[in-house]
Amino acid sequence: MSKSVVPVEVRSVIPMQTGRAIFLGNDQKVFLIYVDEAVGMTVALLMKGVSRERPMTHDLMVHLMTALGAKVERVVINDVKSETYFARLIVSCQNELFERKIIELDARPSDCIALAIAQKAPIYVSGDVWEEVEDRSDVLRELESPHHSEEAGGDEDQG
Repeated sequence: MSKSVVPVEVRSVIPMQTGRAIFLGNDQKVFLIYVDEAVGMTVALLMKGVSRERPMTHDLMVHLMTALGAKVERVVINDVKSETYFARLIVSCQNELFERKIIELDARPSDCIALAIAQKAPIYVSGDVWEEVEDRSDVLRELESPHHSEEAGGDEDQG
């Protein structure tokens, strides 16, 4: 199994009938992960820098981590099985004696992506997953085209 990773970023979050599609990728390839509406909306709002009146779950997690001196170091989407993605959230923290600790947690990719965006941490995909996923750049271009937006009846903020 390859230990290499590929840096990616969230290219777009697009509403779908049963949730949202998060498009991740770089200049070489784009792939998508389907997520539930709530997390998809959170990711979209975090990308736009929109603050909410009351903290949502991901906001609470970021506030808690900050209060404890912890920070998301990186996210690695490390596996895919039957179109279900798996991810690792790598968090660093430092105690009052300045001892640094690295914690690696299993988490849903959508939650990891939201926390990474909130803390401006990098997102990676394992080399094995990168090789396995199909390039969906054409799908993203089609969904973002003005012609498609008019047919769909609006923009991504409806939802």
